[in-house]
Formats: sequence, structure tokens, C-alpha cells
Amino acid sequence: MSQSTPKRFSMIREFHLADWFTLGNAVCGVGALFSSMTFLETGEVRHVYFACALVLAALIFDVLDGRIARWRQKSSAMGRELDSLADVISFGVAPAIIAYACGMQGLYDRIVLAYFVACGVSRLARYNVTAETLSEGSGKVKYFEGTPIPTSIVLVALLALAASLGAVREHLWFGSVALGGFTLHPLVLLFALSGSLMISRIRIPKF
Repeated sequence: MSQSTPKRFSMIREFHLADWFTLGNAVCGVGALFSSMTFLETGEVRHVYFACALVLAALIFDVLDGRIARWRQKSSAMGRELDSLADVISFGVAPAIIAYACGMQGLYDRIVLAYFVACGVSRLARYNVTAETLSEGSGKVKYFEGTPIPTSIVLVALLALAASLGAVREHLWFGSVALGGFTLHPLVLLFALSGSLMISRIRIPKF
């Protein structure tokens, strides 16, 4: 018996329309990383705006992919995994790197930003594992446990505002504190708060 030859790009052929929007989310997140690195190199504040705008664009793609999946009534395990991976880039790694580029570069800042990303990853993993239980057999998740990772858009908006007012790098709001010979920028504690809320047991209705 002859085995059928797999079609080229067979994985891409299996993508639903919503999955392409999810990939758009990921691409915007990567673009935000590039813009942040360009700001580090050039110091031109417009690249902070570009980075923040790309995270906003990623959020729009994230909202649209869910709505399209519900509209077409087509979803898959691959789609759920794609969504989580894209969200890690756009709403976890990208905001942390934007914060770093804006001046939160002390040792304690790095620890807090790494904690924030780790909380986002953990939050998404927990959601993927418990989604079936949370849906209570209805097929629709009724609430989130912990704040969703896209809520980091609030932090991104705050950084965009700071950049517009010139409050970046050595001019960061609340300045810096030296602890044990290492630097902490108090503003970074907002990332610690956001990360902690993600892994909390707070129940937030899903609409």
C-alpha cells in the first residue's frame, strides 16, 4: 500500500481565518520589540511611540481573532496555543522590553520585569489548563482567574504618556533608589503589581 505524500505547507492550510489574526498579534508584538531596540540605539522617542502603537495594534488583532472564531464557529487546539504564544510576546515580553528601553534597567528593575513576564506566562498556562473546567460544560469560559495578560496595555499607555512628557531614561517618574549598590526605579513596581494580579485568584467576568 502506498502512503499518501503530505501536501506542502499542510500546517498553514489548516489555519482558520482567526489564526491569521492571531499571527498578526504576534507580528505586532515582535515589531514592538524591534522599535524598542531602535530607541535604545538612537534615543529617538518616536520609536517608543511606534512600540506602544504596535502593542495596541496587537490588542486589536487579539480582540478580532476571538470574535472571528465565534462568528465562524471555528476554533481549534492549535488556535488556542497560537493565541497564548502571541499574547506572551505582545503583552508580556513587549511591555517589559519597552519599560527597559525607557530606563528601567537596574538590577532590581530587571528582576521585576522578568517576574512580570513569568507571571504572564503562568497566567496563560493556567488558563489553557483550566479553560474546560471554567466553562462548566457550556463550552464558553464565564470568567477569568486573575487579570488577563492583555491588561498590560495600561502599562504600555502609561509609558507612552511618560515618553510624550520626556519622562524616560534618567527622567523617569519617581526617580531611582539605590539598594545594596543596585538600582531600583519605583515605577517598575507597577509591573510587579500587574504580574501579581495575573496570577491571583481574582475572578473577572468574561464578556
